[in-house]
Amino acid sequence: MNKTKKFSPEVRERAVRLVQEHRGEYPSLWAAVESIAPKIGCVPHTLLEWVKRQEIDSGVREGVTTAEAQRVKDLEREVKELRRANEILKLASAFFAQAELDRRLK
Repeated sequence: MNKTKKFSPEVRERAVRLVQEHRGEYPSLWAAVESIAPKIGCVPHTLLEWVKRQEIDSGVREGVTTAEAQRVKDLEREVKELRRANEILKLASAFFAQAELDRRLK
């Protein structure tokens, strides 16, 4: 039974802040994450991903920010919708053009 827990944004922010505040007390980032994750109630890998995401969003680490990723996702959705609408318009245009031709021949 693999049930995923959903953590509120406040819990995520608090956990990331704890890691950042206590990072110097540990020999590595992973050690800090392993120490703090059980206190939050998540697995260390999840907390590490939250820390990395926050570092990317703040510009400390290279990568695509959350806002940029969301913008790309929205644009891809819009392109998909426009392509679908375009296809519908092409089919309708062909249908009405054929109907016009059939009407002229009669």
